Amino acid sequence: MDFDQFPRTNLCHQPTPIEAMPRLSTFLGGPSLFIKRDDCTGLAMGGNKTRKLEFLVGEAMRENADMLVTQGAVQSNHVRQTAAAACKVGMKCHVLLERRVPDRDASYEETGNVLLDNLFGASQEFRPAGLDMNAEAEVVTQKLRDEGHRPYFIPGGGSNPTGALGYASCAQEIADHAAQTGQVFDWLVMGTGSTGTQAGLVAGFHALGHDLPVMGVSVRQPRERQMNAVHALTQKTLEKLGASGVPLSKILVDDGYVGEGYGIPAKSTLEAIKLLARQEGILLDPVYSAKGMAGLIGMVREGFFKPSDKVLFLHTGGASALFAYQAQLATLI
Repeated sequence: MDFDQFPRTNLCHQPTPIEAMPRLSTFLGGPSLFIKRDDCTGLAMGGNKTRKLEFLVGEAMRENADMLVTQGAVQSNHVRQTAAAACKVGMKCHVLLERRVPDRDASYEETGNVLLDNLFGASQEFRPAGLDMNAEAEVVTQKLRDEGHRPYFIPGGGSNPTGALGYASCAQEIADHAAQTGQVFDWLVMGTGSTGTQAGLVAGFHALGHDLPVMGVSVRQPRERQMNAVHALTQKTLEKLGASGVPLSKILVDDGYVGEGYGIPAKSTLEAIKLLARQEGILLDPVYSAKGMAGLIGMVREGFFKPSDKVLFLHTGGASALFAYQAQLATLI
């Protein structure tokens, strides 16, 4: 894949490490487990959105933007990384935060990622739950444009074909690792939300002819809705790459670990956080990566994988949100 044809700016530490998780593998008595450390991408405590922002901010710079505008839930990892990226390239940042997670106390809007958004100087607007947040942000973007700014709009999660290029590039990175080391994986498991990460990986592996199934563990949407959303963005990303499309059957989603809803840790979410901390010294976040890991743990226990399989988990970062969930985490400790 030729990524040089797209505008891009250097924001990301890459390639990110792939590490074995021998203690967790032994504890679960399952296949060999590995982790791709995209919590170590370097920008503002890291995370998967940094890969997407390389292409999104590159495009914004080509368009001579002076401001990035985006949206997300209150404790959005994407918003944090976007605010930091704006600082790195000398732009302003304006964000819309959706009060998507119910029954949170006042500190939820002051700590964790919100604290870091403020440290990076992002201006904020809050919205109630349930709105079309991309539409809300586009209205604000036009208002800023009318006021004389040069804003560049980034959809939630950086999940459009431009942002998904970041994970098509990551697919290339994983395929190169396999070719260089002989370490070939049988499955990749990850949390899937706004769709850009899973769509980018599926598109990248398909364009390369690298046969690695990507199982997305939904953090919010029912299985069929998430599959259709991932598939739609995969097709658009492949079109951008000049590659052929994929059938819907290539999109794999497990929605059994959502719990009560987005941003609400289930019992399995909290168990995953504790197990990774105690077995491997790795911090997961309570919104995305821990639900993805809960799915992986559940699949191991159910015998989904063969004992000989090598399973790679994509750590999408976000541990800074842990500080906004102290009450739930206290039950673990």
